[in-house]
Amino acid sequence: MSRYFTQDHEWIDVDGDSATVGITDYAQSQLGDITFVELPAAGTAVKKGDAPCVVDSVKAASDVYSPASGTVTEENAALADEPELVNSDAEGAGWLFRLTLSDAGELDGLMDRAAYDEYVAGL
Repeated sequence: MSRYFTQDHEWIDVDGDSATVGITDYAQSQLGDITFVELPAAGTAVKKGDAPCVVDSVKAASDVYSPASGTVTEENAALADEPELVNSDAEGAGWLFRLTLSDAGELDGLMDRAAYDEYVAGL
């Protein structure tokens, strides 16, 4: 499985044509306490750069952009009752949605962990 990152602080884990999307630990730390997550329903078609998800925190509502195009296959149902999972484990149990990729070539412009860490260090 490969993990990639965007400049908007999303991550995407890719395993074949399946992918899991979430926000980074840096993003959740900037948002503060997460109070609600609006997730895309299974079957929703998303394009790279679309904002199919919104994360509400005590500070603000923030769009989450899809790092790649595809069709949503699953939302993280646990977040309905426990949106704080995004705070406690943003890059693990706090994942947002899964999708089937329609164009794996879109991943080529994304960062790996080392490049993302360097990007965040420069902010």
